[in-house]
Amino acid sequence: MASVYIDEDVGRDDDSGTGTESTPFKTLLRAMIQHDPKDSPKYLTRKSQTGPVSEDGDPAGRLEWKPPTKSSLKKATGLLEQHKKKAQKAKDLAVREKEDSDKRQKVLEEAKKVVVREDASLPKPVKVRLDETDPKIVKLREGDTPGTRVRVVGRVHRLRAQKDIIFVWLYDGYGVLQCVFSGQHVRTYAIMTLTLETSLFIHGEMRPVPPSQHAPLDRELHVDYFEIIGLAAGDKEAITTRIAADADQQTLLDNRHLVLRGETSSAIMKVRAAVMRAFRQTYAETRLTEVTPPSMVQTQVEGGSTLFTFDYYGEPAYLTQSSQLYLETCLPSLGDVFCVAPSFRAEKSLTRRHLSEYTHIEAELDFITFDDLLSHLETIMCRVIDLILADRDAGPMIKKLNPDFKAPARPFRRMKYSDAILWLRDNNIPNEEGHPHQVGDDIAEAAERKMTDMLNVPIFLTHFPVEIKAFYMQKDPTDKTVTESVDCLMPGVGEIVGGSMRMFDHEELMAAYKREGIGSKPYYWYTDQRK
Repeated sequence: MASVYIDEDVGRDDDSGTGTESTPFKTLLRAMIQHDPKDSPKYLTRKSQTGPVSEDGDPAGRLEWKPPTKSSLKKATGLLEQHKKKAQKAKDLAVREKEDSDKRQKVLEEAKKVVVREDASLPKPVKVRLDETDPKIVKLREGDTPGTRVRVVGRVHRLRAQKDIIFVWLYDGYGVLQCVFSGQHVRTYAIMTLTLETSLFIHGEMRPVPPSQHAPLDRELHVDYFEIIGLAAGDKEAITTRIAADADQQTLLDNRHLVLRGETSSAIMKVRAAVMRAFRQTYAETRLTEVTPPSMVQTQVEGGSTLFTFDYYGEPAYLTQSSQLYLETCLPSLGDVFCVAPSFRAEKSLTRRHLSEYTHIEAELDFITFDDLLSHLETIMCRVIDLILADRDAGPMIKKLNPDFKAPARPFRRMKYSDAILWLRDNNIPNEEGHPHQVGDDIAEAAERKMTDMLNVPIFLTHFPVEIKAFYMQKDPTDKTVTESVDCLMPGVGEIVGGSMRMFDHEELMAAYKREGIGSKPYYWYTDQRK
């Protein structure tokens, strides 16, 4: 009778455990799996480090091998039966999967023999985008009158099989079209191995969807010919595996190039494009000229701590934090100007308010008052929102992405910084240190948002203290301790716009450089505007 050793403290249940006295198993179950009780082995157990000592207290008693107790044998026997059942189920499943795989492979081999050729007698297809709805270009079948035969190109967005019909939702970045494959097409190797994101071109007739059925724009393409352009990866490399619905945020960020193909992300990008168009249209309507300032600069705008520094042919340089100072140089010759350009901030912080790079929309106006500035900002923002909501594509997307969104009511509330400090104190909203707000505090995002959401109106927060604002901001002529500056706060969002009047006196600007510890030499071109 062979002895099988189990040490519950130092034994191993992996391949290194063999059940000998020198390399024991860790559990009785493992021992039974490797040495079935039907073969009548002799199981011996111990706990060499944590087991009971001998009656005289000698720890060497832990090293003695003993037969397992009846209760442990009973428990292990029950677990062994469960293990055998699971193993048998896995074996049966593997056999079935092998049979299914063999059958599918045989079907696929037969499918390779199926060849579909384009019917030369059919009308030449009209190439269209998937969102084309012009009845002069695309007509749907009416009774016995055929619909337009079209050629479309796109990628597989959704895939659904139903008996001898396969429904494919094709997308091309412009729209989505349901394509119906039937007959010999569904027996081809290409369709049997079709994967999501596969690109292909399709020819077929446009028809309305049957009554009670639904599809994008209530129409579908009945396929008469197709070819695969590029077969997308499947199995472990499939897009639904790489960016599963329950994937964590970091995985989604690492696979952003694939996430962009999703309906929500692509809609956000299209709305973003509509926002850019709306700004440009609004600025054109108000006679602002677009310019393109440099992104590589030798000056700071928002403080030295957030500068991305690099070597520019032996001289220190930075990625721009803001283009506003450069825009000023264009005012004398171009009038009011704006730019849509990238800005960079070296703020290593994972919050929704911190981005290393972002698209910055900035404008500079000549010969205005502070009240003119506030009125201009309100006009621009409201006009942009009106244009986006009226946009044929972006408007419905916004309603889907943010159903509760409403255009802000005018006029915007105007609140001075000092009044905001009092409001925060009166409503027991502390600063970041947990203390009551004091004049001089840079109001943190949490407090700012809470105030805005409680008031539930757009707010122009104005007249910030000189010491917490940029060096170039003009002081209020009636109170030299504050600047003619503004942040626009929106309920549910927070700050969306910042702006100020510009310091125009040469001596005052030189003093501001000195106050902030900034060398004036790199700013010679900016200082020249004040001479």
